[in-house]
Amino acid sequence: MRVPELLAPAGSLDAVRAALANGADSVYLGAEKFNARDDGAQLTLAEVGVACQLAHARGKRVYLTLNTLVKPGELEDALALLGDAIDRGIDAAIVQDLGLVRLIQRVYPTFEIHGSTQMTVHDASGARVMRELGIERVVLARENTLSDIRVIRGAVPELGLESFVHGALCIAYSGQCFMSGMISERSANRGSCAQSCRKDYSLTDSATGETIDSGFLISAKDLAAGQHLAEIAELGIACLKVEGRKKKPEYVATVTKSYRDFLTRVAGGERIAADETMSGDLVQIFSRGFTGGMFGGRAGRSYITRDQPDNRGTLLGVVTRSDAFEVVVELSEPLEVNDGIVFESLDGATGEPIGFTISRITTIATAPNGLVRQAIATRSRIPLGARVVRSSHAALLARARASYADLPTTAKDKKTRLDARVFGSPGAHLKVVFSAGGESVTARSEIQLAPAAKRAVDQTQLREQLGRLGDTPFALAALDTTALEPGLFLPVSELNRVRQSAVEQLMVRRDWAEQSRIADRAARIREAVAAVRCSVSEHRESPEHRTPITTHRLAADVSRIEDARTAADAGATEISYDPFLRHPLPPVTRVRALADDLAARGIPLRLRTPTIVRPEERKALDKWLALELPILTGHLGLVAELSRAGRDVVADYAVNVFNQHTAAELFRLGASRIVASVELTTDEIGQLMRASAAGDLGVSAANDMVDVLAYGRPEGMTIEHCVLSAAYDREPTTCRDLCVQKHPLVQITDPAGYTFAVATDSACRNRLLHSRPIEASEYLPRVWSSGVRGFRLLFNVPGDPIGEIVSRYRAALDALAANTTPDLASIRATVGSAFTRGHFARAV
Repeated sequence: MRVPELLAPAGSLDAVRAALANGADSVYLGAEKFNARDDGAQLTLAEVGVACQLAHARGKRVYLTLNTLVKPGELEDALALLGDAIDRGIDAAIVQDLGLVRLIQRVYPTFEIHGSTQMTVHDASGARVMRELGIERVVLARENTLSDIRVIRGAVPELGLESFVHGALCIAYSGQCFMSGMISERSANRGSCAQSCRKDYSLTDSATGETIDSGFLISAKDLAAGQHLAEIAELGIACLKVEGRKKKPEYVATVTKSYRDFLTRVAGGERIAADETMSGDLVQIFSRGFTGGMFGGRAGRSYITRDQPDNRGTLLGVVTRSDAFEVVVELSEPLEVNDGIVFESLDGATGEPIGFTISRITTIATAPNGLVRQAIATRSRIPLGARVVRSSHAALLARARASYADLPTTAKDKKTRLDARVFGSPGAHLKVVFSAGGESVTARSEIQLAPAAKRAVDQTQLREQLGRLGDTPFALAALDTTALEPGLFLPVSELNRVRQSAVEQLMVRRDWAEQSRIADRAARIREAVAAVRCSVSEHRESPEHRTPITTHRLAADVSRIEDARTAADAGATEISYDPFLRHPLPPVTRVRALADDLAARGIPLRLRTPTIVRPEERKALDKWLALELPILTGHLGLVAELSRAGRDVVADYAVNVFNQHTAAELFRLGASRIVASVELTTDEIGQLMRASAAGDLGVSAANDMVDVLAYGRPEGMTIEHCVLSAAYDREPTTCRDLCVQKHPLVQITDPAGYTFAVATDSACRNRLLHSRPIEASEYLPRVWSSGVRGFRLLFNVPGDPIGEIVSRYRAALDALAANTTPDLASIRATVGSAFTRGHFARAV
C-alpha cells in the first residue's frame, strides 16, 4: 500500500523544526499576509527561507498558505509576496481565490498550486473544476465520507486529493462560513475567524419559545481519524493533513510523531484502533474531545463538545481529602512537579474550575490495582470529590522539545559557484577573470609581476587567497592557472586586493540583475492584474441566455411558493426559488405551475440549488434539475457543469467573488451572471465593477453581469451537523418528525442575545441564517453609480414584509434609472430597527 504524504502545520520556525524532526514529509506555513491565520501564526519571509533550507536538506517540502480571498487592490501585493516566497524556496502554494489561481499561473507558469479546503470541494463536479484550472491537488471538505472520496477519486483520478486527519474542526463547510464576518469585521474567508462556533448557545422553538437544548451546540470536537487511515490510504488520498498552525511546537512534534508511527504500522498492514487515536499523548497535548470525523458517515450528538469548547486535558482521578494547604488525590497515573492541573466540580455542582502548576507533590501510596495516592501543595481549598484533570504534562512537553533540539535554528545560505581564470607574465599586471551566476568580471593587480626570489605565485597560494570569500555569497570552485607563467611573484596584499575588486564588481552586477529581475516581475504582475481575461462561452452569448437588461434587475430569492407570487406582484423582475431550504419539499408539479404562471407575466423563475450537494444527494437534485429552469447556485461545480450543459446559471454569493479575475473565471466557466461576495464594501464593489469593465467584458456587460445582495439574511453557516437531532440524541437524517412536525422553526441564541434561525434543509443539513437582515437601501445610489444594475432581495424566514420591501426597492431603483431622487427612507421604515448594514461600510 502506498503511504500518503504526512503534512504538518507550522506557525513558527520552531514548529517547522518540530515537524521535520518527527517524521513530516512536508510542512505548510503562512508568510506575513494573505493566509487563513492572521494573528501570530505566520513566519517572516526570512524565516520561510530558513524553513525551506531545513526542509530541502532533508528531502522534505514546504507549502505556503495563500488561502484567503483577495480584494482587487490586493492582487499585486499577493502575487509579489508569493514571488518573494518562491525566491526563498517554497514548493507549492495553497490557494482559495479562483482569480488568484489564474494570476499565479500567468505570472509563475510552472509553479505548483494546491486548492484550499476553503474552496469547498466536496463532490466530483467541484473536483473537475479544480483539475480544469490546472490545480495539482485539492484539500477536500472535512465533511466528506469515505464513500464520497471514492466517488471523487473515481471521477477525477488525475487530481491529487488531500484530507485533514487530525486537529480542530470547523463546524461549517470551509469557505461557507460568513457568521464571524457578519457579527464583526473578522471574516473566516480572510483569515480572521472570531470562532462564533465556540460560543454557548440556547436552542429554542421559534413559535413557542420553548428551550430545547443549551450548551456549546455548534462547537465541534477535534478530529482524530487514525482509525480510518488504512481506508483513506487505500482510496488513494495523496496527502494527510494535520491542523494546527496556531499550536505550539510541542503539539506539532507530538501529533506528527504519533501519525508517523500510525502510518508506519498501516504500511505494514495494520489497522489502527479508534481508542489509540483518542487517548494518550494526543489527548494530553491538546483535545476538545475527539471524534473520528465523518469518514465513516454522518456523526450526531457525539460530534459536538457540548459542555466546554477548550482543551480538556486528561482526567486522572478525584480528590479524596482537602484542607487549606494540601489536597490528597487518587489517580490512575502519577502527577509530577511542573504538571498543570485543574480541579473540576462534579456534574451538577457549582463553582469555577481551579487550576495551577504543581510546585510540590508527595506520593503517599500505590495500590495493587495501579491507583496512586498523592498529596499536592495548594493555596486553595479544593472540594471533596472534584475531578483531577492534568492540563499539561511536563514530561511530555520536555520529550517533545528534545525531539527537535538538535535541528539547527538557522540555515547557511547556499553559496554561488565562483570560477577564476588567471593570466600573467613577467612585467605584466596579473589579470583574473571571475565568473559567477552568469556574470563575468575582470580584476587586475596594480603591481606588475616579477621573477620570484623566494615563493612564486602558484595554484596553492592563489586558491588560498582568492578563496577567502568569507561572508560573501560566493565560493571559489574552478581555478584555471594555465595562462599564468610559473616562477612569478606578487605580494599577498595585492592578491587580496584583486579578490576584493572582483567581489565588489560581482556584487554590483548581482544587485543590478536582482533589481532588474524584481522590476521585470513587478511589470508582469501589473500586466497580469490589469488584463482581465474573460472568455465568454458560446451558449451564454446565444439569445435565450443573453437578454441584456435595459435599465435594472430586481431579483427576489424566496423559499416558499406563496412568497414567490407576492414578490412578483410587488415588482420583482426575477424570482429565484429554493425548495430545499426546509422540510418538506413541495411537489415538483407546484413548482412547474409557478414557473408557468410567472413566465406568462414575463418574469423568469430560477431554481436555487443547495451550495452543498454530496455525491449521494445528486440523484435527488437531478429530479429538480429536470424542470429545465434557469439556475442560481453557490456550488462552483454546478456552475460549470450546468452552464456547459446549456443551462442559464447565475453564480450565487457563496462562490465568493472578491475580485475581477474571479468574476472572469466564473464567466469563463459559463456563468451568465455572478452575485458579488456579501463581504465586500460599497467601495470594493466599485473596484470590482471598474476592474471588470476595464477588462475584456467592457462596461455594459460588466454592469449587466454582476448582482449585489441588497436585503436579506445570508446563510451564515452551512453545517452537516443538525442541532435539533443532536438535542434529542436522534440519528441524523432519520428524525424528520422533529423538524417537520414538532419543531419546524427553531433558532439558536448567543450570549449577547442575537438569534439565528436554523433551517434544516432537504438533506438534513443545517443552514444558520444571519440574526438580522442586511438592509442596504442607504447605499443604493453609490452602488448604482458604480455600474451595478442587478439587485437581489433574499427572503428566507417567515414574517418578512415581502410585498412592501420589494415594491419600495423597485420604486427606488426606478427612480435611480430615471435620474431622480429615490425614497430610501420608506424602505428603512418598512424594515424597522432590527437590521444590519452588513459589510457595505465595514471592511473585512
